[in-house]
Amino acid sequence: MKNILLSILFFPLFSYSQIGIGTENPTRTLDVNGDLRVRTTNVTVRESAAKDSIITVGATGNITRVSSKTVVESHLKSFVKGSFPIGGTGTISMSITAGGYALIPFNTEEFDINEEFNPLTGIFTAKASGIYSVSVNVKTTPALLSLSNDFGLAIFKNSDLKVRNSYANVSISLLGIGLVNASPPVRSLQTLVQLNAGDTVSFRAYSSGAILSTGLIVGSGEDSFFTIQQVR
Repeated sequence: MKNILLSILFFPLFSYSQIGIGTENPTRTLDVNGDLRVRTTNVTVRESAAKDSIITVGATGNITRVSSKTVVESHLKSFVKGSFPIGGTGTISMSITAGGYALIPFNTEEFDINEEFNPLTGIFTAKASGIYSVSVNVKTTPALLSLSNDFGLAIFKNSDLKVRNSYANVSISLLGIGLVNASPPVRSLQTLVQLNAGDTVSFRAYSSGAILSTGLIVGSGEDSFFTIQQVR
């Protein structure tokens, strides 16, 4: 090894643009065909040095430098919360055929770490394969509760129904008061979904009977929202 180092030091290097150790055909300024060992390194007290970049070794052995921020962000898991505008006072209309579904058009992002939710379409598209925890919460309006149909929520993966929860709106007649809605106004649903990169998640309203009405759910972020979190 000493002979190799001495040869490198005293050989007229100016005649070579690339040096090979263990190879006669170097492809880099220094091309080592073998193991690399560094016995000592300088110690830095500058903590920000770790934030600058990371040395990486590719499949072909080429050493490169990549931004630490890029490495960390490439492994960030999905964290999304979408809703309607916080403090919103409007209501959301939808048309549902009997036994059918209607997309809940969530149009506001409270946070979206990997930019996977599109508020223009109300659809989440996974960037990485994994297991995702998905939940949705919707508050209905008195106009919907007055209907006798079942009403609930459903979570779809691509075009496939994954989970659904619905129950009938019930009204009772009270003496001196008249007909009173007895069903709770909130519908909620939560599940785990296995997604591949490119798979989508959408939230839809379900009814056993046809609904064509205005103001069916409350369009405020405090009452109607969803969350998606990659757990593995």
